Amino acid sequence: MSSIATSQPSAPQMPCSMPMTPVSPVMSKDLHTSPAVDSEGIPIPKDLDELVKLLHKELGANGLDSEDVDVERVQKIMANYSSNPEDWAKYAMFEKSRYTRNLVDDGNGKFNLMILAWPETVGSAIHDHSGSHCLMKVLDGQLKETLYNWPEKVIHENDCTDSGLGSDNSDDEEKPKAMSIKKETFLQRDTVAYMHDELGLHAVANPLRTQGSVSLHLYTPPYEVCKTFNERSSKARSSGKCVFYSSKGQRIESCPSAAYLKCSLTNTQ
Repeated sequence: MSSIATSQPSAPQMPCSMPMTPVSPVMSKDLHTSPAVDSEGIPIPKDLDELVKLLHKELGANGLDSEDVDVERVQKIMANYSSNPEDWAKYAMFEKSRYTRNLVDDGNGKFNLMILAWPETVGSAIHDHSGSHCLMKVLDGQLKETLYNWPEKVIHENDCTDSGLGSDNSDDEEKPKAMSIKKETFLQRDTVAYMHDELGLHAVANPLRTQGSVSLHLYTPPYEVCKTFNERSSKARSSGKCVFYSSKGQRIESCPSAAYLKCSLTNTQ
């Protein structure tokens, strides 16, 4: 990344940075106790419930921060799950004009597994991940991921330098600068992408105009607050607490709309 105002945790080395898709299965020897495996010996979850169990097993007590956890292996396990709406339909709760975050499993406090439901042309703000590792799998439709470089200097909207208070310095380096794009990637169904602050910032959107999209996200360790960034000025602000729209298939009626909207910023086309 470019220079970051605060130190960011190091991301694990990824032998392959390309999004992953499932490979052909090979049946395991013990059909009663083990899932099928692919040609590399990576488990193939038969459904979402089995995927959740495998994630608990792989991540153990420490999540992806553990030195014993192979990030690429976890990514391949998620890629090997073939999306089936019968598994995840109860979690995919749509809300008009904004995306929703629906908790599937809390990972015993070590990770969060959630399903995001994206209405047509709706997207997120540019954001970081508060040092968390993120794996994102498209379950239905399509997603567009825009990867950005970190600003040379992270300036928060409430900093004194933003309003000119406390300083008469008007150097160009303090003037707003637009975010710079690294690359754009269109993610198809069953594709899995990896993201970490060491790779930059990103925004995710459903580019489809006639269909909603659904994605499965693994965050470890879990986080409640992140920073969002203004694309034109590169200025950062706190997202506020990111709350869930539903938990384990049940709508959270007490979810305050204002607090939810702080995290579920839209980026309609």
